[in-house]
Amino acid sequence: MDHATARQFVDSWVTAWNAHELEAVLTHYAEDVSFRSPVAAQLLGGDGVIRGKNALRAYWAEGLRRIPDLRFEVLGSYVGVNCLVINYRNQKGGLVNEVLIFDGPLVIEGFGTYLGEDTNPAGAR
Repeated sequence: MDHATARQFVDSWVTAWNAHELEAVLTHYAEDVSFRSPVAAQLLGGDGVIRGKNALRAYWAEGLRRIPDLRFEVLGSYVGVNCLVINYRNQKGGLVNEVLIFDGPLVIEGFGTYLGEDTNPAGAR
């Protein structure tokens, strides 16, 4: 992934999240995506691993329902080989890194990572 492609992805991703346009967010993810997050474990129970786009849709829909003021401010993005890290601040001021692994243009694996105690489900996704 080059920096221009990463910038386009991040801009589209954050715009869709801030508009709460879940289907627009999901256009970036493969059908067989897996997503790991301690917040998923808190909201849904289990091991915090979401498997498949439909399960990811259900998880994020619940997150948007519980956090109606959800908003992200991107602080930076970091490009690697077939991966991207998006560093952002959520609506409660919590710092988050989203680590995304790509196969072509689609995310096949993602990780939500949080600073310290910022895994409060009322404040993060």
